[in-house]
Amino acid sequence: MNSIQIENISKSYGNIVALKDISINVHKGEIFGLIGADGAGKSTLFDILVTLLLPDKGKATIENLDVVKDYLKIRKLLGYMPGKFSLYQDLSVYENLDFFASIFGGTIEENYDLIKDIWVQIEPFQTRPAGKLSGGMKQKLALCCALVHKPTVLCLDEPTTGVDPVSRKEFWGMLKRLKEKEITILISTPYMDEAMLCDRVALIQQGTIMAIDTPLRITEKFGKKLFSIHSENLYRLLKDLRMYEETHSCYSFGQDVHLAVKSQATSKNDLAQYLFSKGHENVIVKIINAGIEDTFMELMNNSLKVES
Repeated sequence: MNSIQIENISKSYGNIVALKDISINVHKGEIFGLIGADGAGKSTLFDILVTLLLPDKGKATIENLDVVKDYLKIRKLLGYMPGKFSLYQDLSVYENLDFFASIFGGTIEENYDLIKDIWVQIEPFQTRPAGKLSGGMKQKLALCCALVHKPTVLCLDEPTTGVDPVSRKEFWGMLKRLKEKEITILISTPYMDEAMLCDRVALIQQGTIMAIDTPLRITEKFGKKLFSIHSENLYRLLKDLRMYEETHSCYSFGQDVHLAVKSQATSKNDLAQYLFSKGHENVIVKIINAGIEDTFMELMNNSLKVES
């Protein structure tokens, strides 16, 4: 059963195409990730789903309710965290939570079981103005406010952007516990490592879906032999590897380079010998499995080749 159904949604702003024929089904009770860089179209799609923006064409439903015709009903069963902290910064932590409960005609006590695991972490700061919380605490308060009316679908638009790694880890732990309560979670993120924490993901670039599947199945489709390579001079390493005759693609990943090669016969020794001949020192070559980011870059390059 699907909680969210998106069929051929398109949206443009003048001559700029934000979304182009987007179709996605999100199953009930799953964590579904919308993965893409800034400007890929994630926030535009979220604005349509949470009834803040009308699509140019196509249809979307949440719990079988049309996002255009049934927007008032949808808002009662939807929890939403926008990308930017949007709570009342002058109100205290408790006042914000109480306000969001009251506008849905309820109280904090009615649905306390749903938020208690999160609330206990911010309760010591309940009298503090929301604007003076840390990034991680703001995130937890926003999630509490999105949950306090007991939604069946939770839409989180880049909720971990700008948050420290410890808070990001805690946040994903909270999402896993919410999933156990059969809440459907649609989350967008520019962080490729967070894609691996989702049940399924859609990779989006320039308003177009490039792939939809489980993270593991997406990475299994990479299809090229992949190496991680390190030497003392990263810039020169990139330059020389891009000149290597067997290179299919070559990108920096931190202090290393990920190199996909044309032939499965290419070995670690072949690469090491080539780099030594170019004057590189302390070369380390490893064969690795492709990650989501490797696959994303490969899909993006294939898309650009088709368009050109």
